[in-house]
Amino acid sequence: MVPVVGPAGPDRQRPRRMDWPANSLLGMLAEPTRAEFVALGSYREFASDEVLLREGDATSFVVLLLSGWVKVTATTENGGFALLAIRHGGDLVGEQAGLDGEPRSATVTAAGAVLAKVVSLEAFLAFLRAHPDANRPVLQSVSAKLRNSTRRRVEFSGCTVAMRLARVVCELERSYGAGAPDGTGRRVQIALTQPELAALVGAAEPTVHKVLRELRQQGIVDTRYRAIVIRDMDALYQAAGITRDP
Repeated sequence: MVPVVGPAGPDRQRPRRMDWPANSLLGMLAEPTRAEFVALGSYREFASDEVLLREGDATSFVVLLLSGWVKVTATTENGGFALLAIRHGGDLVGEQAGLDGEPRSATVTAAGAVLAKVVSLEAFLAFLRAHPDANRPVLQSVSAKLRNSTRRRVEFSGCTVAMRLARVVCELERSYGAGAPDGTGRRVQIALTQPELAALVGAAEPTVHKVLRELRQQGIVDTRYRAIVIRDMDALYQAAGITRDP
């Protein structure tokens, strides 16, 4: 069953174009097509830590994120969890189960307040049939997710935990970075607990805690409750072993 709520307020009926990054699905769609996509389905507001999609569920609707961030997690063989990805406004989630008919492969949880449109599979497929120009951006979006997953596995192979952590923080800053409140450095805008950060790095929490402490002592980052501020970007990229884009 597709969850529904009443319409959002007038200021949320037409989310601004600037809210969606160019590399997101909504950012890649042409304006007329994007407007029709956003018009599909029902508005739904999710509170922080509320589940949008649950691993193992046999549901097929898709969720179009309009604002906010979500965390994508999956259960590991030993009963723990792996943080697979983070998605933001402009992205589509849940399309894999909708398209292949299999149960949900991951849980999607709101990281802060999220505004979304919940769209039935039938309406989503009808939209793709009516708008052939949307097919390529949708495929590009799915391909980018697969590429990022593969790239992370390859890059992390043989890396130390310190290097993996630095690379994850660099990646988070590229996607979710903003100026630090005090004007010095860059802040990762999405809130992550240390267990979630450890899951994203693929390492034990005490090890990640130790590496973070070392980065703080070196003046590379500051960490607070669910917050990371990068003070020395060049040093962070050096610790990650990657070249910073000019």
